[in-house]
Amino acid sequence: MKFYHISHTDLDGYGCQLTTQKIFPNAIYYNANYGIEVKMFLKDALQKIELEDKNEDIFLLITDLNLTPDESKGLDRDIKNLNDDGFNVKLQLLDHHGTGQKSADKYDWYFLDTNRSATQITYDYFSKNYPEFLDNCPENYEFLIQAINAVDIWLENDNLFEFGKVCMSMISKAYEINNSLFNQQSRNYKFFLLTQALEFITKENGNILLDENIYYMKKAFLQLDTQNNTLDNLSSNYLVKSLDTKKEELTVHYLDKKGLLTYNLGSISIPANAFLRANPDYDFFIDINRRGRTGFRANNKLDVSILAQKLAGGGGHPNASGAAFKDFKETVIYENVKNFMQTKLDNCK
Repeated sequence: MKFYHISHTDLDGYGCQLTTQKIFPNAIYYNANYGIEVKMFLKDALQKIELEDKNEDIFLLITDLNLTPDESKGLDRDIKNLNDDGFNVKLQLLDHHGTGQKSADKYDWYFLDTNRSATQITYDYFSKNYPEFLDNCPENYEFLIQAINAVDIWLENDNLFEFGKVCMSMISKAYEINNSLFNQQSRNYKFFLLTQALEFITKENGNILLDENIYYMKKAFLQLDTQNNTLDNLSSNYLVKSLDTKKEELTVHYLDKKGLLTYNLGSISIPANAFLRANPDYDFFIDINRRGRTGFRANNKLDVSILAQKLAGGGGHPNASGAAFKDFKETVIYENVKNFMQTKLDNCK
């Protein structure tokens, strides 16, 4: 069975995916905020499903995200069309946001319970429907579910509420790995931190012990070799290594020059210069954010101040410049970003 899972970007959303991974370790995961991200990821998932073998059973799960009546209507239609075309797609939504009540009243695939977190609902659903699920969960996993449930629906009297608060902060501040470019690595990072948290959950003052050890847990994941370093340097090294593994996918061209294009990376001076030093066949580095603001970096092989000026009326220094593209449309799909920028570069003479 092929398993697609779209969930939210907070502790509860990742808790749902950590749970489903116990049955579907090779799932195709998405993490979305509301609005445009939900629509775009649903569209991307449906396009991928259309390319699947029709003999393959497919499960599309949505958790910790409520859909509007129009979004629910469109999704219900799309799934019916796929199944009418010979696919076998199972659709299930598990959520706890009351704003989805109208959709829950209309569609049998839309399950809503405002008294439990989405993680708790997902845990209970998989416990009921997959006999092997509980055997695949590590020791004390049910306590992690309880902690996430307590903090997400704010049960202050629950004995694991304070532990859940630390977990919530830990996930919201796990920004060392860029989610836009390296969503799988970012998700695995959060899964690692949550799994490591199990070590402290049954101990006295476990919330305090977890809080004190998050720094070391982060370093343990980010450290690529035996050489210890500061968290900032380990994060930078991890980023450069990640960029290197995806550089073919991230490559753009301008005349006879080759560059790397990132999306929503931010603070690019250190990683951009480190990447360019490590990859002398690359001439420039571009990062664009969701609002079209763009940073350019080079290492004496291209005057990016001139490039920024030609592309969008920007400017700066030969090796460090900036610009803003007023016609850039926010997206969560990197290919859309690359197509936009490569078109701009192709038309820039």
